[in-house]
Amino acid sequence: MEYKIETPSNHQQIIQFLDDRIYEFNSKTINRIDGRLFSKIIREVNEEIIAGIAGWIWANACEITLLWVKEEYRKKKLGEKLLKAAEEEAIDANCSVILIRSYTFQAPFFYEKKGYKIEHVIEDFPKGQKYYTLIKRF
Repeated sequence: MEYKIETPSNHQQIIQFLDDRIYEFNSKTINRIDGRLFSKIIREVNEEIIAGIAGWIWANACEITLLWVKEEYRKKKLGEKLLKAAEEEAIDANCSVILIRSYTFQAPFFYEKKGYKIEHVIEDFPKGQKYYTLIKRF
């Protein structure tokens, strides 16, 4: 039988499909089906979202996959508040570790100041930049 590779138009659906299949495999393999997503946002008075954080909790571990603050609201401690809220959620879920990734031009040293330790650095990813993996243990 010949198999062909195709490029679907519904990337978000395919990514969700693949993520679900990987979660099913991982959960079955270690017998943990307690995974869940989380997100938190901050809105301006006009209801516009100006900051947010998202990630997942599974098997007593947490990964923050997204943390964003609208440019004109940076330096107002919104990222710090969101990070603390995510950490509290992880602690409430009995997580022992939390992971986040960051590029040189983002905020790796912000996370370091908040108690995260640099575990791994990939050089030239993308070229001229570094990609950090940081963790915090509870």
